[in-house]
Amino acid sequence: MAEEKKKIQKDAHKKIAVDCFNSVWNLMEKKDRTIDEDDKMIHLAHASRFHWGEIGTPVEFERGEWQISRMYTVLKRHEPALYHAKRCLKICRANEIGDWDIAFACEANARAYAVAGKKAECEKFLELANKAGEQIKEKEDKDYFFSELKTIHI
Repeated sequence: MAEEKKKIQKDAHKKIAVDCFNSVWNLMEKKDRTIDEDDKMIHLAHASRFHWGEIGTPVEFERGEWQISRMYTVLKRHEPALYHAKRCLKICRANEIGDWDIAFACEANARAYAVAGKKAECEKFLELANKAGEQIKEKEDKDYFFSELKTIHI
């Protein structure tokens, strides 16, 4: 009975984490968000990361941190964007998470520094992101990564 309860709880955390993550994307892409939708987006991003924190692996943890950072850059809030970008990179490095994830961790830092108006730091992370991006194995993933990297403007 206890194992069944744990599975139900794990499944619930996963469903909520995924649903919140996807809802954040929908809101980030919305052109005419209201302030209430901005607030909702913040809460959803943190809720997704919380639920992954309950049942996920370091990969889900760092992807959650990445999404939170990205969401804050969309809102032009550099301080929390930088905090979560640094967390993302730290989780990748501590757990030897490479490929697409480490590249996007560097991208998150570059983007957050760009929003902060810190050109030298942004350029440093753009260089790291470019190097990491070259290591992405799948061509489609690599192409997508570099298309996203091009959207960072200092």
